[in-house]
Amino acid sequence: MKFMAGYQLNVREDLLAAVIRAKERISEVYFPWGDIPTGRGVPLEQGELLPWEAQTLLAEDLKLLSDEGIGLNLLLNGNCYGRESQSRSFFEKIGNSTEWLANRFLLRSVTTSSPLIAKFLKKNFPDLEIRASVNMEIGTVQGMDYLAEWFDGYYMNRDFNRCRARIEELKTWCDGNGKKLYLLANSGCLKHCSVHNFHDNLVAHEQEIRAMDNAYEFRGLCHEYLARKEKQIHYLRDTTFVRPEDLPLYAPYFDVVKLATRSSRNPVRILEAYLNGSYSGNLMDLMEPDHAEAFYPAVLENSRIPAEFAAHVLDCPGNCGTCTYCDEIFSNAKVILESGGIASC
Repeated sequence: MKFMAGYQLNVREDLLAAVIRAKERISEVYFPWGDIPTGRGVPLEQGELLPWEAQTLLAEDLKLLSDEGIGLNLLLNGNCYGRESQSRSFFEKIGNSTEWLANRFLLRSVTTSSPLIAKFLKKNFPDLEIRASVNMEIGTVQGMDYLAEWFDGYYMNRDFNRCRARIEELKTWCDGNGKKLYLLANSGCLKHCSVHNFHDNLVAHEQEIRAMDNAYEFRGLCHEYLARKEKQIHYLRDTTFVRPEDLPLYAPYFDVVKLATRSSRNPVRILEAYLNGSYSGNLMDLMEPDHAEAFYPAVLENSRIPAEFAAHVLDCPGNCGTCTYCDEIFSNAKVILESGGIASC
């Protein structure tokens, strides 16, 4: 099993070093480009660097990765492109950017949430693998079949990460139709989030929103929900992540696993935990978003989660309204940090 890691400008040197050390097990590094919105906003507008400085550093890093033989995946996965979504000038920009990158670096694939971008790239860049973003929430055979003409691969809807029957169904269809299936392992998002699309749209329009006199701030429903102490016991029930220790169960279905590392405070820790197949510490630190702040001083000690957890939830009937299995596992793994030591909760 190989991994994809997301480029992050803020910790570029440490992350690049970790990726290169493990390059035999790194399938690709995924990255944004220019001012094109993605599922994480516009990276060149973040941090202390000027946009042209950030772009120069990114290009240098893409060259370094390419020289090491590490493939690259271009992110065009914004959830909305507004009035430009169908414009000729927008697709000229997409085409010019993709061509420039493909001619200079080891660009192997593109991930997008737009069926029109997929159609455009499939026609004009047939050597690139075009993938449907996890933000499209595709989790059925029908959903994949509808788009089969334009996409070569699909990031499975994370809501089905713990459903073996659904994974097997999707894998069987992909194998029979020459498509690839990918898993996002460490999402900290809530399962079946009611406002996921709303939030992704806000992110896509981040620049415009920042320029307004805004009445509300919206960090995401998950942050507000998990800040409520009475809801925290359901953390394992309400999330979709796959722990590093549990990946062997997924090996029959996924050759490559995507790791969310673009906004984590410590992406190297995430990468190394999944490469090692084990982690001792606060499990929330491996997720993006991690929600650790909402639980503090409590942590979820990964080593206290039983080995059989993944197999159980992969095959459970999903009767979450009456079952307390995940809540009990959470309670047993929860630890309260105290000065001078730790105390089990």
